[in-house]
Amino acid sequence: MSIKKYFGPLSKDNPVLVQILGVCSALAVTAQLKPAFVMALSVTVVTGFSNLVISSIRKMIPPRIRIVIQLVVIATMVILVDQVLQAFFYDMSKMLSVFVGLIITNCIVMGRLEAFAMGNPPLPSFLDGIFNGLGYGLVLIVVGFIRELLGSGTLWNVQVIPTSFYEAGYMNNGLMMLPPMALLLIGIMIWIQRS
Repeated sequence: MSIKKYFGPLSKDNPVLVQILGVCSALAVTAQLKPAFVMALSVTVVTGFSNLVISSIRKMIPPRIRIVIQLVVIATMVILVDQVLQAFFYDMSKMLSVFVGLIITNCIVMGRLEAFAMGNPPLPSFLDGIFNGLGYGLVLIVVGFIRELLGSGTLWNVQVIPTSFYEAGYMNNGLMMLPPMALLLIGIMIWIQRS
């Protein structure tokens, strides 16, 4: 089994840039790098393990209720991720608020279950879920990096633009902290990816 075939979501088949899926959360949680990273990790875990579970039980799922079963599996994974965040990273859990719960409605997760996990064995399905989550996460991290750096002069809440720049007249771009800038950055990334 060649792992190279799963690398598509990291470039030419990126779920956000090519398939235009999961854009809403990309707009909401990318004002800073840290929540973007945590959301990327959360979606990757949910997508990978949901694919694994659905692929493992795919032959036992009646076709008429497959969507309901898929939603139950996704919801279970999201609840587990949310509980881990609340238990060990409470501040981050509060910062992400409802967006972790909204992973249930993320088209990337449901799309990979329908398109891949329902027709493939567990290990390839798990890898497909992980790489699609990483593809989504890559976009979130790039957008979060740019928005936090230019919008507040920090990365991971650590000041990276020297004070001397501010003394010389540099100013943070407050527009970068607004959701429309995330949409603009994603649009630019789509344009670059498709050129």
